[in-house]
Amino acid sequence: MAFQCQRDCYMKEFVTSVVSCCPAELKHEVNGKKETLKGFNVLLQDTILFPEGGGQVSVVIIKLAPPLQPDDHGLIGEVPVLRVTRQGPDAVHFVTSPVEVGQELRVTVNWERRFDHMQQHSGQHLITALADAMFGYKTTSWDLGRHRSTIELDTPSVKAAQLQELEEAVNEKIRAGIPVSVQLLDLSDPAVEKVRSRGLPDDHAGPIRIIDMEGIDANMCCGTHVSNLSHLQVIKLLGTEKGKKNKTNLIFLTGNRVLKYAEKSYSTERALVSLLKTGPDEHVEAVEKIQKSFKMLQKSNLSLLRDMAVLIARDFKNNPQRGNFFSFHKKEGDNEFMNIIANEINTEETLVFLTVGEEKGAGLFLLAGPSGEVTELGPQILELLQGKGAGKSGRFQGKANSLARREEVEAFLRQRCKRHNTEEE
Repeated sequence: MAFQCQRDCYMKEFVTSVVSCCPAELKHEVNGKKETLKGFNVLLQDTILFPEGGGQVSVVIIKLAPPLQPDDHGLIGEVPVLRVTRQGPDAVHFVTSPVEVGQELRVTVNWERRFDHMQQHSGQHLITALADAMFGYKTTSWDLGRHRSTIELDTPSVKAAQLQELEEAVNEKIRAGIPVSVQLLDLSDPAVEKVRSRGLPDDHAGPIRIIDMEGIDANMCCGTHVSNLSHLQVIKLLGTEKGKKNKTNLIFLTGNRVLKYAEKSYSTERALVSLLKTGPDEHVEAVEKIQKSFKMLQKSNLSLLRDMAVLIARDFKNNPQRGNFFSFHKKEGDNEFMNIIANEINTEETLVFLTVGEEKGAGLFLLAGPSGEVTELGPQILELLQGKGAGKSGRFQGKANSLARREEVEAFLRQRCKRHNTEEE
């Protein structure tokens, strides 16, 4: 028997009873960090919340690779369901608060999420079927992403004209309002041989669930789907990317995602109109002009920085009271700027400490001078600046995570040079 969510993908609420509720943990990511959440695993008599997984499941138990369709979210009573997973023939609901065993509760699905998954999944079936029928491109896998979905096609490339032809074909089928039905077939039924499938495992049992797009495609699948292609609204093929092992990734949006994409694109367009002071058709040309101007300014700025570096070094060398230590910081600059200064100064006799970047933030540093001193002092400077770097031939340079202690480093080096002078006298 299939889950209620598979028998009626459009059902938004459903009353069922709690079979069990056991303490459990959920490992999930929060802002890129893995965390363990304590809660409860709940089994229901039946469910309208689709469990994470893909392929031919529930009516047939199959060992699966990564899920082809994400799980549903929703409520059991008033308790939020954070994850639904498949364990054998059961759908396991993870919640943070316990529910009473034997109690009848109303299960509510997050319809916006569910309908989005229905649109993307049915859209994938349609694209896959027509890409195969029109060009012989087989689908080897697909990913229902949070913002866009991807179909992996068994071909090294897809021509732009083919992409356009495929997009026109899938949208023509949507406009035709072709019905989509669910069939349960016995494995011995001759019709099973005509069904597109990635194969069944040795331990399957029970009937086969088929998603049939009338006259287009019949495919073994456990996922939630629309009942008519018109419910997909529209499909937009965004383009292709090079895939692994001589394959091509086809990127697409279906239904409400296309509307959101259009809304976002229009908002971006209006913002660019305001910033660039040109119409949408002139945006590319305007940005190209800005890029050219920026490159010219960069080149001019680098030339000025080089000239400035030479003058800074000469000013130090022409100072009769210069001593044997030189320190300088400039917010704007790079490694070349610092190395020009060091090259202009006789670092065999002078210890040079240079930094560029934000005064209290990240930046670059260079320590140049007598080889022995630099080798000894470099690691100490590195520690004070919380940086990474290396040195050789009288120079030690790298990145500083924080220049907040720059004055402390300068005072330390200046004191070191004074002590060295006193010892020589």
